[in-house]
Amino acid sequence: MSKPTTIFTCSSCDAQFTKWSGRCLECSKWGTIVETEKTIQKEEKTKIDYKATETKTLSQISKKELQRISTKISELDRVLGSSDADGKNSGFVPGSLVLLGGEPGIGKSTLSIQLASLVSPTLYISGEESVEQIKMRADRLQIKSEQLFLANETNIETICATINKQKPTLVIIDSIQTIYSQEVEGESGNINQIRACTAKLLETAKETNTIIIIIGHVTKEGTVAGPRTLEHMVDTVLYLEGDRHHSYRILRTVKNRFGATDEVGIFEMNEMGLQAVKNPSACFLEEREDNSPGSVITCLMEGTRPLLIEIQALVNKTSFGFPVRKASGFDLNRLHVLTAVLQKRAGLNLGQYDIHINVVGGVRASEPAADLAVCLAIASSYKDKELGKDLVVFGEVGLGGEVRSIAQLEKRIKESHALGMKRVITNLGKNKNKTDIKIIDVKNIAELIKQT
Repeated sequence: MSKPTTIFTCSSCDAQFTKWSGRCLECSKWGTIVETEKTIQKEEKTKIDYKATETKTLSQISKKELQRISTKISELDRVLGSSDADGKNSGFVPGSLVLLGGEPGIGKSTLSIQLASLVSPTLYISGEESVEQIKMRADRLQIKSEQLFLANETNIETICATINKQKPTLVIIDSIQTIYSQEVEGESGNINQIRACTAKLLETAKETNTIIIIIGHVTKEGTVAGPRTLEHMVDTVLYLEGDRHHSYRILRTVKNRFGATDEVGIFEMNEMGLQAVKNPSACFLEEREDNSPGSVITCLMEGTRPLLIEIQALVNKTSFGFPVRKASGFDLNRLHVLTAVLQKRAGLNLGQYDIHINVVGGVRASEPAADLAVCLAIASSYKDKELGKDLVVFGEVGLGGEVRSIAQLEKRIKESHALGMKRVITNLGKNKNKTDIKIIDVKNIAELIKQT
């Protein structure tokens, strides 16, 4: 046995250091570093003979029809994916562990209590609220269910024992940062506790074939609080996004072992909770003004769903030495690039003008298809010229001013025609099929700006 070695350990996150400091470098908490002694024991290595595991070929494995459990919420089923090509067998996969993340106040608990009332039997375990507080939320949403069981517990061993005893169809844990394990040192919410509690829940979900949803908080950087290994341990990661000052919420999947990760669900927050939006494009355009320079409609693809979104631009003479560039729902760096292209290739003198871009509805236009709409909105506001309410613009703009074709063009055109649009400006590329809507094929941004 070697001599004891002095080390310094954080009582919050169990991080170890060779010297004392007032602040932990891992969890950034003050006054948690304490001096401890660690004895390193040298053990003789013994050779253990392990048995080889049994392997099978693909043809030897029998195919089992996996029956998913529908949530009865169409937008949530859409995000979770389907096992069939026709999309009928959609919903949760039995025995899966799902992580639901989002900013505080975005609607995670509201969506969870609505889901708990639709899937039965459901066990709702909260470490943040008492059962009386959960009932107050359920009464506000007019939820009445005899198969919804509530509990207030933070010990993971007790929670797993309850799941093994009752064996419900769905379990909701609110939230993972409040749960702790007696077998792991440290307070609840630290790295080791979150990892250990998630591992126990994953094991319980597979053993009991129970769907377990754990709610996680989101940090200022937009990631789930706790270690990144939490996202790797679960089967599905869902994010509830949106602006708290807008009524619309977007449910997006980041990881899904049982389906695609490119689908989104659109919800509207009202006094009855989160309600699925059947036609989100019409909702985003219903308050658009008739004659508004700088307003352009574009079509974005959220998974397999086309969404018509209004993009607004305001170009104003700057009052300071340097022009201001602001963007809401659009990448600011991309806005700088497109402004430079308009100045160099289209001849617009924007060097002494402030440019403000806004994507209406709290939606984020992150795909390159919105480039052409942003450029046309800036030119429309700069020239103070209206473009009309029946125009849809989408296309990628290169540094040379060229307009490039985009993917899933036919779906975008079809959605535009369904909502009453009569003109589309884009680069058709190799797609020369005839449509019921007027297509304006453009190859260069300079020619388009001159025509407008």
